[in-house]
Amino acid sequence: MSDLPLRSQLAVALGRTAAKMSRLAGRGDGSVIGGRVGLALDPELLTRLARDRKLVLVSATNGKTTTTRLITAAMTPLGEVATNAFGANMPTGHVSALAAAPDARYGVLECDEKYVPMVLAETGANVVALMNLSRDQMDRAAEIWLLAGKWRKALETSPQSHVVANCDDPLVTWGASGAKSVTWVAAGQHWREDSWCCPECGGPLDRDDQDWRCRQCTFARPRPDWVLHGDVVTAPDGRSFPLTGLSLPGRANRSNAAIALAVVAQFGVQPEQALPLLAQVKSVAGRYTTVEHEGRRIRLLLSKNPAGWLEAFDVLQPAPGPVVLSINAQGPDGRDTSWLWDVDYRILRGRPVWVTGERRIDMAVRLEAAEVPFTVVDDIEQAVMAVPPGHLDVIANYTAFQNIRARYGRVV
Repeated sequence: MSDLPLRSQLAVALGRTAAKMSRLAGRGDGSVIGGRVGLALDPELLTRLARDRKLVLVSATNGKTTTTRLITAAMTPLGEVATNAFGANMPTGHVSALAAAPDARYGVLECDEKYVPMVLAETGANVVALMNLSRDQMDRAAEIWLLAGKWRKALETSPQSHVVANCDDPLVTWGASGAKSVTWVAAGQHWREDSWCCPECGGPLDRDDQDWRCRQCTFARPRPDWVLHGDVVTAPDGRSFPLTGLSLPGRANRSNAAIALAVVAQFGVQPEQALPLLAQVKSVAGRYTTVEHEGRRIRLLLSKNPAGWLEAFDVLQPAPGPVVLSINAQGPDGRDTSWLWDVDYRILRGRPVWVTGERRIDMAVRLEAAEVPFTVVDDIEQAVMAVPPGHLDVIANYTAFQNIRARYGRVV
């Protein structure tokens, strides 16, 4: 940190002060305000803080916070790792993360999809992990084909960056194809409704369980270096490693773990060393946390778009386990709730279902159309106390999740 110009040192110090005041005021962990103050005083602060570090950028529509945590855990044998562990995934959060660990030679930064080109240009990241692209917050986020095109252009002008990409997602593959060096991971793609057309020519994609290719041009799934099949991942050298020891549940987290193994291998961390460290990650910023309340074991699941709901359904307790659905539509959630109609809720038939949140009526209308019986409640506590003591799954979008997490326990 002493190598920074005086102005940058002042920016870091004042940013830390702002972050501390935010925490004391109970306004969050201070990552955003701290970074905002720092960048206001030194617009080049991110570039200066990234210099001489080995950095990983992690981006996707879903799973980037979890994968960032997994990569960070697996890289701990290398020394201290700077990271934005709580999801502040724009430049302000990146500045705070790097400033908080001035001596860390390594950094793993979750990056919002649309900020990848900017952050890549400013940091010159060594590795970029790209996992999936699907519709998300239609009133706020860019159209995903445009995002993939921006990734592609950014990587074409960043020859120093090695990309680790999920080749089962055609949009990610197209975006990553601009890179000079790519490790392809067959990590799976469970939500396919946004990738039936070729991003290269617009023609139809022919798809089966393990392959895809365009019917009208040469664009096709690359041959993977790493392959996830069920709960086993196979490395480029042919060795296979079971993922059965993961603490995080579901097929989405097996995909996240496969990407993490491919990333840390770029830094010399082998799977047999990384896997026990991945298994130690039990919760990520409250996701998958189970809290106790009045004899109920409440498990918190975050779902903020159609692909995320599909993965949440995958880890529900077997029917007829009860479930609460909580939906808000504040700024961080996106104001437009029409995406609820892209989710197939029929899988919830046969379960007791409660609906709450600011937009509970929107969810109720959607469930009624899907012929899923439900009960609308004004407050999450009503649903929790209506369930007999035992397990309860709660699926919520972003601000609803944060509200519930704060109410019942902020276990990380």
